[in-house]
Amino acid sequence: MTDKKIQLIPLGGLGEFGMNMMCLRYGDDIVVIDSGMMFPEAELLGVDFVTPDLTYLKENRACVRALLLTHGHEDHIGSVAFFLGELNVPVYGTAFTLALVERRLDEYELDEEVDLRPIKPKQIIEIGPFKIEFIHVTHSIVSAVAVAITTPLGVVIHTGDFKVDPTPTDNELFDLHTLAEYGKRGVLLLMSDSTNSDRAGYSDSERAVRPRLEDAFNRAERRLLVSCFSSSIHRLQLILDLSQDFGRKVAIVGRSMTAVTEIAHNHGFLQIPDGILIRPQDVMDTPPNKVTVLISGTQGEPMSALSRVSVDNHKNITAEKGDTVILSARIIPGNEKPIFRMIDHLSRRGADVLYGAMNPPLHVSGHGSIEELRLVLNLVRPRYFVPVHGEYRQLAKHARLAEHLRNLGLEESFVLETGDRLEIDNRGARKAGRVTVGRVCIDSGVIDEVVGDTVIRDRRHLSEDGIVLTIIAINKHTGKVEGTPEIVSRGFASDEKSEMMQAARLIVAKTLENSSVEEKTDWGVMKEKVRSDLKRYISKQTQRRPLIMPVIMEI
Repeated sequence: MTDKKIQLIPLGGLGEFGMNMMCLRYGDDIVVIDSGMMFPEAELLGVDFVTPDLTYLKENRACVRALLLTHGHEDHIGSVAFFLGELNVPVYGTAFTLALVERRLDEYELDEEVDLRPIKPKQIIEIGPFKIEFIHVTHSIVSAVAVAITTPLGVVIHTGDFKVDPTPTDNELFDLHTLAEYGKRGVLLLMSDSTNSDRAGYSDSERAVRPRLEDAFNRAERRLLVSCFSSSIHRLQLILDLSQDFGRKVAIVGRSMTAVTEIAHNHGFLQIPDGILIRPQDVMDTPPNKVTVLISGTQGEPMSALSRVSVDNHKNITAEKGDTVILSARIIPGNEKPIFRMIDHLSRRGADVLYGAMNPPLHVSGHGSIEELRLVLNLVRPRYFVPVHGEYRQLAKHARLAEHLRNLGLEESFVLETGDRLEIDNRGARKAGRVTVGRVCIDSGVIDEVVGDTVIRDRRHLSEDGIVLTIIAINKHTGKVEGTPEIVSRGFASDEKSEMMQAARLIVAKTLENSSVEEKTDWGVMKEKVRSDLKRYISKQTQRRPLIMPVIMEI
């Protein structure tokens, strides 16, 4: 590469929700912005979560200088442990974001000590040819920042996730002034959050939630179970404050809820009134009208605390007739079935469940709507614009939203997808091919358990057509087959004594009969012959292709 060239390389988060990772390269220096994960789609059977493919970064290992984190949501920090397992570089983020990262890192055993470097808004650091300033933004999690990176060719700004909240509950306003200052001086490239680019107007302030929650507290005659995202510190503070106002004790239930509230309290973002907390095991012994349960599990995750309560399988908490359950979170697309199943279970127990769209709302978005996106575009007035964070339709809408800047210095908007390479030099900006990208499927949350395409394909195969096991007993001394081969199936045939399955046994027996002694003693050859003949028969009879596994037992 020549020195007079910037490359922008998204390794995740463009054309998809989650897995956010953006690389900025100048010469032989690369900084990476965010390292997120995403939850698997339905067809990724048995996969816990998905992370970006780091092939490009591993191929350019010597050039990677740092990882910059904009905030502490899982779609931005969820794969940091896997990133650091491959590339042990300094990690910059606010103290709260890094505390959430440390909690994640504690679950893994990394070979080397990690280098976490806390920063504050307005702080400027220098990494190689880059001068980086962190800018406070308002979002649904505290301590979120945008990054302004001054390069030898100009300023590149990445907003991270944001909304322009005029009345944030912590009174920490979006630092629009600093963004505007950069806009006046000139910005080469802007990357901006596109999540709500298809939503008109402005996103509601976090304060808009209070009237609805206040009304629920006022009406509740018995126990209150409130569930929200554990990272929504503003919402947690509101629930604690309302509980104090209404004379209720608070129990914090769920692993993530307990861990994040502790971190937020230690960093001064969560004020817990003296004497308000009680232990989860004391909830059922407290008068029902005097207790609030702050509980994790808004998305109906099978082993979450609220899901277990809904089926009466929690060791400390039971939902009873007359209790009120509040889901103060949005339903993430794809999670509808487990959430509504959980709500059904709670309703069967006589609980009144409040969820979904209401006015005033139970939940507000942490992402800016069209007018907020337009405001940021007008303040920054970049020469080039790249919408980030969202599916293709949202990126395209955001790019069209920027068209009004054509008379104010915007030369071109680029709708990129994960893997596209954008190149900027003194002659302008252009797409310049693609790099290797993909998804790494992680099973069981163990850093070594990467699930390959073959495993996913086998799981899908099993889920669609089932499995057929043929059990063959061969005498190790004589090489003779002992008895009729047995066939066991799962997810394929409900009656293993049916005519077809009896015929399948005869097919296997005939294959064995027509095999030479040498073939019978070579189990690899024998298994392949049985598999091939049985596959041909079953496919002809049923037009299905179950996974066929011959098992040879030596007796």
